[in-house]
Amino acid sequence: MELGEQFAVGNTQRPLAIEARGLVKRFGDTLAVDGVDIAVPEGAIYGILGPNGAGKTTTLRMLLGIIDPDAGVRRVFGHDRPHEIARLIGYLPEERGLYPTMKASEAIAFMGALRGLPLKEGRLRGRELLERHGLGHAADKQIRHLSKGMAQTVQLLGSLVHRPRLVVFDEPFSGLDALNQGKLERMIRGLADDGTTVIFSTHVIAHAERLCEGIAIIAGGKVPFAGDVDVARDRIPPQVRLETRVSDGPWRRALPADARAESKPGGSTFWNFSLPASGVEPLLRALIEGDAGILSLSIERAGLHDAFVAIAGEAAARALESDGEEGDAQ
Repeated sequence: MELGEQFAVGNTQRPLAIEARGLVKRFGDTLAVDGVDIAVPEGAIYGILGPNGAGKTTTLRMLLGIIDPDAGVRRVFGHDRPHEIARLIGYLPEERGLYPTMKASEAIAFMGALRGLPLKEGRLRGRELLERHGLGHAADKQIRHLSKGMAQTVQLLGSLVHRPRLVVFDEPFSGLDALNQGKLERMIRGLADDGTTVIFSTHVIAHAERLCEGIAIIAGGKVPFAGDVDVARDRIPPQVRLETRVSDGPWRRALPADARAESKPGGSTFWNFSLPASGVEPLLRALIEGDAGILSLSIERAGLHDAFVAIAGEAAARALESDGEEGDAQ
């Protein structure tokens, strides 16, 4: 894909909010990012998925112009110097930081001012945002008197107060409890519904699977896959789970050679295998004509976790799961 090319989503073509090709970044002798290609269409929710240390934060910072790549090109809304259009961008870094003695509404206004929003307007919008998100009572409270989740919400709202066209969140779900994670997911969907492009990094597959239409899987500084979530999932054929009354017969020739059988009390047999390329109809015909005694049959599309394993490998998947367990323990 060449820079400037549009990104196809389904049967539509949309201009790109973010486009990058061949991004490389070294820190001393460490190659942190090695040839990253990403294309994010306007109005999309896009996830950068990978374990901690994979290069997600470095990639985001290069895309936003916070740091420059050693090689490669990137553009935001067609600009190759993204920091010059900072007013169009909202950014929530992984390292959270607010002045503890600043009031919540003032903190939001201050963050908006950094993006060119007048303080007076920022204060009005800040109070409106806090009210809309159930924190109106906290508008005049100092940050140090807020719970961790409330403080994170304030910083999140501060990244949105200037009404950016693009919002970039670096590990936004980290440290949030299940309730606040759900609120954040709804907020992200609302932003996309309003036409805002949202890109976020995460090591939690479930968030990417529920929210994203496109993802980049990053491992070891490389991107082995970037594109539609559905395309990633289709890397693995659908899985069939079949229960038959009998365990043998001529119908077994219709099952793949690697079909796994498991006998159950009562005499039935469960079979697990990938859906054959010929589809389910020939399989059903063979089972019925062969009197296999179908007790149940289900076809499940592969999940994003299975796709991640297939694309990035077992080691990256284990690292991803380990990061999730550490996050749950915090």
